[in-house]
Amino acid sequence: MKLACSVLVGVVLGGTATIANARDLPPNAQKAAEEKAVNLCSSCHGPRGISTSPEFPILAAQREDYTIKQLEAFANRIRADKDAHDFMWGIAGQLDAVTIGGIARYYAVQPPAPGRSERPALAMKGKEMFDGGALDRGIPACTACHGQQAEGAGEFPRLAGQHAKYIVKQVGYIQTQARETAIKHDFMKALTHEETQAVAAYVQSR
Repeated sequence: MKLACSVLVGVVLGGTATIANARDLPPNAQKAAEEKAVNLCSSCHGPRGISTSPEFPILAAQREDYTIKQLEAFANRIRADKDAHDFMWGIAGQLDAVTIGGIARYYAVQPPAPGRSERPALAMKGKEMFDGGALDRGIPACTACHGQQAEGAGEFPRLAGQHAKYIVKQVGYIQTQARETAIKHDFMKALTHEETQAVAAYVQSR
């Protein structure tokens, strides 16, 4: 998922019908979606959505609406950054709307990944940016969309516990518009690489 301040964050893509459908899955459909997550998604994203490789985002406890939107974007080839093209277009293209909803729900209820503080001094600098932004440069506080604890909300992704390396990569995609997120690009491009690394270190530690 990656700083979609990124993931990561998030992108408003697709319609609302899939999200509505995801709220009303029959048990057999939910079970089939969970089996897909366990047997397919876990090969990259790890058991219960906690990946060990920073190349692949942690999905555990991710916001349901956000995951649905991203899977729809992959399936429709709207999200076109290199990682999306290389890893997700083919996989998501095989998923129907019901399965997408069930996978998103499965990951949303998993226990979150524990925070990992590898660079505490850098993370403290990141906290300042996350909490306060840089308003003189048009950069709002990340908390405005991603929550006080980086927990995310609705279609804005959870960043807490996410791999710092993944977040840095996604910010780079957004800044170069390889990943199109119009509502983010204008202020995301103002972030320096050092600021991005600091924020990424902070949210990974949450």
